Amino acid sequence: MLLFEIHSSLNPPFMSDATLTLSEINAFLRRDFPQLFSHGEIFSVTEIGAGTRSMRMAYHESQLRPGGTIFGPAMMQLADVSIWVALLGAIGEVPLAVTTNLTINFLKKPKARALIARCKMLKIGKALAVGEASLTSEESDAIVAHAVATYAILPKKIMWYHNT
Repeated sequence: MLLFEIHSSLNPPFMSDATLTLSEINAFLRRDFPQLFSHGEIFSVTEIGAGTRSMRMAYHESQLRPGGTIFGPAMMQLADVSIWVALLGAIGEVPLAVTTNLTINFLKKPKARALIARCKMLKIGKALAVGEASLTSEESDAIVAHAVATYAILPKKIMWYHNT
């Protein structure tokens, strides 16, 4: 489950009051990031509430490493995508909000099952945003990994160039 929360102090003037709906977020991911779905419907934003988002990464055998655990790059991808989706929930559909830093700590061996990300944005500025994610195995509250990520929010001029 991806939990998303914005505190009132994190309200820069460019932020949109409109939030993306569940279907809009999932359609955006499928349209702009089809590579997330190369093994099927692995990533999905499953729930949106008042200030919350839920995101799930389904289990796929391609995520396993020796020892029967989900490998680090898959957990890093879930952390990055889920924090990025939380950021989009705050600032709207901005495809070129790009990762500038990602730090992850692997805390416990996850079982070979779906992973859930719980995220919150820590700071959203005009040019940078910082968020964190706690990853758990589905049906467990035990945190298997914790990540902090920073995103550069590129100027509209650059985004316009990207879209031409």
